[in-house]
Amino acid sequence: MKQILHPVVATPAVATIGFFDGVHRGHRYLIEQVCEVAAERGLSTAVVTFPIHPRRVMQSDFRPQLLTTCDEKVRLLERTGIDACIMMDFTPQLAALSAREFMTLLKEQYRIDALVIGYDHRFGHNRAEGLAEYVTYGRELGMELFPARAYYLNRSEEQGASSDVSSSGIRRLLQAGDVEAAAQALGYRYFLQGRVVGGYRVGHRIGFPTANLCVDNPDKLIPADGVYAVWADLDGQRYGGMLCIGTRPTLANGSERSIEVHLFDFQADIYERPLSLSFVQRTRDEQKFASVDLLVAQLHRDEAEIRALLQR
Repeated sequence: MKQILHPVVATPAVATIGFFDGVHRGHRYLIEQVCEVAAERGLSTAVVTFPIHPRRVMQSDFRPQLLTTCDEKVRLLERTGIDACIMMDFTPQLAALSAREFMTLLKEQYRIDALVIGYDHRFGHNRAEGLAEYVTYGRELGMELFPARAYYLNRSEEQGASSDVSSSGIRRLLQAGDVEAAAQALGYRYFLQGRVVGGYRVGHRIGFPTANLCVDNPDKLIPADGVYAVWADLDGQRYGGMLCIGTRPTLANGSERSIEVHLFDFQADIYERPLSLSFVQRTRDEQKFASVDLLVAQLHRDEAEIRALLQR
């Protein structure tokens, strides 16, 4: 997949537009439809997206709670088989364009001959416009417009209650700690990436040394506080682990939230090393124990439970 950062596109393409946070199952279903249209017309395929959340550009105090950073999003888009990712800077000037002006830009600078529009997608400063207006503008510009079919987790529900997938819905699941349902909607396990930083080293003293993860991007969504079964990827190797997200209330370390993982069957100094954590299941809430001994006893139970869970 090519990343196109400048308005130079070699061949005409079928494209779709969106922020694609998470590149979840719904996004991938949309891209499949782009590929279908392109195959019928002998065109290449592209996604038009943005490196920074559009709302962040318009509201400097907005924190988007990202499912994926820009780099993570690009890597996931590469796996879809799309030919090109058009990374367009979202600016106030771009936001001020009408839908017709934006479509003209896509046609003239990026050689987009056809657009597949998500079933609930709007673009251009006049958000009241929709598919009917886009089709009219496309006819004037020589650009075909196609409405996309919605994606449902359970296809049998297409005629009944909605179970469509959305980035906002996945955020709500993660904020509730339901990483299993989030994985079903994403099509992969939710993950955090960052580097290992120094902590209080209490874990070493109580027999459960932990790696403290500093997430690469402060806008990345951190799931709800609690204890999780995770897979940890480090230097090309995968380890099972138990992860705690929270404020460590038993140890009275203050209100700062930490992300600490105890890796099973692992002994090494990994400070400042990159680490990726994939969430498997949340096993309990974070708790405050009456003593460190009670905390340690619970950690032993957590380890036994999570080891068994990861062996399924």
